[in-house]
Amino acid sequence: MKWEEIPSHLVELGIKFGATDVAANLIELDQTMIRFSNNEVTASKNFHEVMINVFVMIEKQRAGSTFSILSSKALERAMKKLVEMAKVSPPADVYAPLPKGPFKYDPALLRSPRVSSDPNELVNYVREAIGGASKSGAKRVAGSLTLTNASMVLETSSQASAVQRRSSLEMSVRAFVSEVASGHSLSIAQSKRDFEPAEAGRRAGEIAKMALNPREGQSGSYTALLGPMVFAHFVNQVGVQSSAFMVDAGQSFLIDKLDSRVASDKFTLIDDPTLMGTYGMRAFDDEGVPTKRNIIVEKGILKTYLHNSTTAKKFGAETTANAGLIMPTPWNLVVEPGEKPFEETLSEIDDGIYVTNNWYLRYQNYQKGDFSTIPRDGMFQIKNGQIANPVRDLRISDNMLKIFQNVRELSKERLWIKWWEVPIPTLAPYAIVEDLNFTKSTM
Repeated sequence: MKWEEIPSHLVELGIKFGATDVAANLIELDQTMIRFSNNEVTASKNFHEVMINVFVMIEKQRAGSTFSILSSKALERAMKKLVEMAKVSPPADVYAPLPKGPFKYDPALLRSPRVSSDPNELVNYVREAIGGASKSGAKRVAGSLTLTNASMVLETSSQASAVQRRSSLEMSVRAFVSEVASGHSLSIAQSKRDFEPAEAGRRAGEIAKMALNPREGQSGSYTALLGPMVFAHFVNQVGVQSSAFMVDAGQSFLIDKLDSRVASDKFTLIDDPTLMGTYGMRAFDDEGVPTKRNIIVEKGILKTYLHNSTTAKKFGAETTANAGLIMPTPWNLVVEPGEKPFEETLSEIDDGIYVTNNWYLRYQNYQKGDFSTIPRDGMFQIKNGQIANPVRDLRISDNMLKIFQNVRELSKERLWIKWWEVPIPTLAPYAIVEDLNFTKSTM
């Protein structure tokens, strides 16, 4: 059996064993990862992986699993066991059949140009990143480059059938001038045309150079300038917690906020997997529904939760084509830009703190949105509209809704962000946030 035929075979097996609905999604990944540190390549690995995600329903009873490529007999045993698991699972509140196909998909969204895996070309990207950081003043440069070429084959028992091929490049660069003076930047792209490793290195090196000899930061509430990496991290929280699954589970600060103000009127957030040429471009969701542009927050008002067919039925809504079969998820988040360039945005802050990066975001209360996170890499005082001395040893301890309601200004400039703290690709500007609370870090 050809691997492309496996999803339809699994759908047939699931129905044979008693499932009412089956979705099978086979994903083939070819990846190359290069790691570098101390200005040199330190490791290079190639990965080839094939996995199959299968979801079955017996009306309200559900089960899901991930298989590796197996023999025909092993696949049959695995499917039989999965249907048996569904039979003994607790029933859900509602039953929504998988959306009825077949569907028409935008051909331009189904295929992105395959990116070359030529080792010399990939190593050259690394050299460009190291060179960009070094020219900006970095003494040491580290990071990673990941190339992915992926194929996805989806079949459902409701006659949804689709194949998507995607490629991507991810560069993460961390530059150091000293042990306590570092900067981090990224470049993510679907094609070589939009990939900018040297620019990512330059940004990281500039931040590191500015961060030399930091002073002890003072706790308090400040007007904050959040760089795109920080703001994208916060925007990811809004995107993920707009999932109707998270709302229904009581794990979202957006519960009962539909059609209510959740942010400043400066803030509009869109999930747009139909945006051509972008990293998060996607033609269909995990139920086979063609993707579409969804406005999550419009000028501060929460306009929709993100749905699959099951959450849509439970909420009396329509699917937003964001399945995740269990949990609806955003695909490609876009923040609408502001009207002023970065320098003008900066000039409006008399006394504040500029945060370029953060990590370890943890909630104290999901429903209220209370959280804390640790600034990472360069962090700076702002005095009279200019970046002044670097500071360190501060933690952001605040409330997510308060932060978005206190957005005063967004920059014209935006940057695509994705790394392990920001899993959903996000086009984010610089943001001015009033009264952001900083406490002393214990790390």
